[in-house]
Amino acid sequence: MKDTELTLAEAFDQAEFIIGGHGSRKVKVLQEVLAHVDGEQYSDHYGNGKIIDQFQQQMADVLGKESAVFFPSGTMAQQIALRIWCDRKGIKRVAYHPLSHLEIHEEDGLKELHQIETILLADKDRLIRLEDVEGIDQDVACLLLELPQREIGGQLPAYEELEAISSYCRERGIKLHLDGARLFEITPYYQKTPAEICSLFDSVYVSFYKGIGGIAGAILAGDTDVMQESKVWKRRHGGDLIGLYPYILSSQYYFNERIGKMELYYEQAKELASLLNACDGIHTLPEVPVSNMFHVHIPLAQAEVERILASMAQQFGIGITSYLQETSGHSCAFEFSAGDRYEGVPKDKLRSALEWLDEEMRKHVK
Repeated sequence: MKDTELTLAEAFDQAEFIIGGHGSRKVKVLQEVLAHVDGEQYSDHYGNGKIIDQFQQQMADVLGKESAVFFPSGTMAQQIALRIWCDRKGIKRVAYHPLSHLEIHEEDGLKELHQIETILLADKDRLIRLEDVEGIDQDVACLLLELPQREIGGQLPAYEELEAISSYCRERGIKLHLDGARLFEITPYYQKTPAEICSLFDSVYVSFYKGIGGIAGAILAGDTDVMQESKVWKRRHGGDLIGLYPYILSSQYYFNERIGKMELYYEQAKELASLLNACDGIHTLPEVPVSNMFHVHIPLAQAEVERILASMAQQFGIGITSYLQETSGHSCAFEFSAGDRYEGVPKDKLRSALEWLDEEMRKHVK
């Protein structure tokens, strides 16, 4: 079979080495967890039980908050957090980045389900700054900050600016909510604990299927009275399944397995970004990653890059991405996240593949 007969996705799936993430989302992810737990223990039951109580307390402690509630999804958790803050202030208006998950990935759930207005801060291609917050000219109940800001490569503000925004919001009675889907992944860059970062925020959401690699699930954390109210909304949203234990068990297992590896993933991301930036025409955003995740931008048409990367996967057995996103008629990009798989990739094979990629780029980039 010739190289050109395989699509990028097919070549990626057949590659001997996949350099990103922890592994494929297969049933064995849950099987590994169940092999390490007592099958006779009772599951949670409509949001109650030892399994869920223990994990919620563990996460409250890790995040430095009074209380925490496990949700089946971050979408549910964050809409509920913002609804509570709006109800408490009597203002159904919040502010966040134009590329917030709530704005572009949730079919306007916040607006349609909760009738909450949104103010979009900053330009799409940059982070929210203190001056943007100071420039809000309407009363808002809450400001949501996403750390890192995924849609622009996982960028982060300086910690000092984050502290300044937090102080400004507290002085003016604006609640500050953290979209911390990838919170644990930014701790090496800030050199802060999760609790230290979360101390700047009134409520916090974290995900367990991204850098942690669980099946699904999220934690919302904050003051006890707020979390008790979130449980009511969780029931209203249909989030109290009779049992969430597959998600809870996988979240806890992989959290315990991987929380100590965040520094490693961060260093791996910086190493790969440096290698990619050495390829003609290719650049990463950020140039030096601030977490285990970054975006790779290539100044060639999507179809052309798909052919090149599919060929690389077949020739060298290195799968770098299964997809590309068109950014213009002559450019495209993809997202990379370092995880457990990167360590198993032979470095000589990876360097040979990227040297070949550099040569291919020189042929095609004008």
